[in-house]
Amino acid sequence: MSNINFSGLKGKALEIKMSDIPSLKEFQNVIPDKYFKSITRISLRYLLQTFLIQSVVMVIGLSIPFTPKMIPIWILYVFISGTTAMGFWVIAHECGHGAFSKNKFLENSIGYLLHSLLLVPYFSWQRSHAVHHRFTNNVTNGETHVPLVVYGNGVTEKVGGEKELAFSSSLGKRNYGLLQLILHLIFGWPAYLLTGSTGGIKYGTSNHFWPTKPFSNALWPSIWTRKVWISDIGVALTILGLIYLVSNFGIFPIMGFYFGPLLIVNCWLVIYTWLHHTDSDVPHLSNSEFSFMRGAFLSIDRPYGKILNFLHHNIGSSHVVHHVCPTIPHYHAKKATFLIQKAFTKAYLYNPDPIHKALWNVACNCVAVKSDINEGKYLWQSSYKKIS
Repeated sequence: MSNINFSGLKGKALEIKMSDIPSLKEFQNVIPDKYFKSITRISLRYLLQTFLIQSVVMVIGLSIPFTPKMIPIWILYVFISGTTAMGFWVIAHECGHGAFSKNKFLENSIGYLLHSLLLVPYFSWQRSHAVHHRFTNNVTNGETHVPLVVYGNGVTEKVGGEKELAFSSSLGKRNYGLLQLILHLIFGWPAYLLTGSTGGIKYGTSNHFWPTKPFSNALWPSIWTRKVWISDIGVALTILGLIYLVSNFGIFPIMGFYFGPLLIVNCWLVIYTWLHHTDSDVPHLSNSEFSFMRGAFLSIDRPYGKILNFLHHNIGSSHVVHHVCPTIPHYHAKKATFLIQKAFTKAYLYNPDPIHKALWNVACNCVAVKSDINEGKYLWQSSYKKIS
């Protein structure tokens, strides 16, 4: 562990034993039954909350002139609008998990609409995200944020870790960290949708819009292939709508009101998912050491603050609970988090580092993982200290 750059977790994740991880039944026994149930009217209330906030932001945007002098104001507007619009992504995410309503037609209709408007293929992502939940931090079967392995076997592990370490060493910590931030925050989400970037070797080169050859169909067998095509219809209609708006109002208003904020939404999505499952002292696991509950408890809760938790429905501060039982709606997950934090102190991971510090730590120091054969763990390595 000498070459690990410990984060605010201070190595806690590396000390967790199998006996510290509760069973699913033990987890469920700690949480009241009512927390597992979605309430449609409450879910709709949170959807309305986000809609009203976004409406106010867009009304303000309509008062900003499209002049060169106002470019700094438009940049600020894009950041604010994208941040508030992220609330829609979280609601759609809950629909995809079945946490929005017992009325499945209503739930899927809302999720499909919201995700389509955000250029996300609803059912395609629903399926790939479910696989991600099943194999969180599994180095061979994981579906996203799967690291490169130092001296990987190339069959079940992603090879190239030693080259990435050499590359990061040649750039230096600062430049490598900046490059990773740009690659992840700007290009990460579209690269994932189009090529399965950061996915595990098991799933090949996947495409969330095209579930057949020349892309891999490992993520979308049988009925899911049809659902991918259905997802594409919603995205295609949104694109047609955008073409219509651009032809009538010009590119600059659509950039300011849609494409710019969408970029910020995508940035927030990457920040949340990256920091939920990556930390310099949080390991990945081999198949022999992996279990669903152990993988779920390697998720990391973080301090996003009251404003972001309000706008984004606590998605970053109650993610451990979400990964164990994704059907728990967000308005119950926060309360459930307090209970599991108290009940499973040794297993629960909360990193108190400020988000900007955590993001920089991950970008710089999570370069590749190296297998600890004796423990079945894959530990993060950086090139700034000698690899043992």
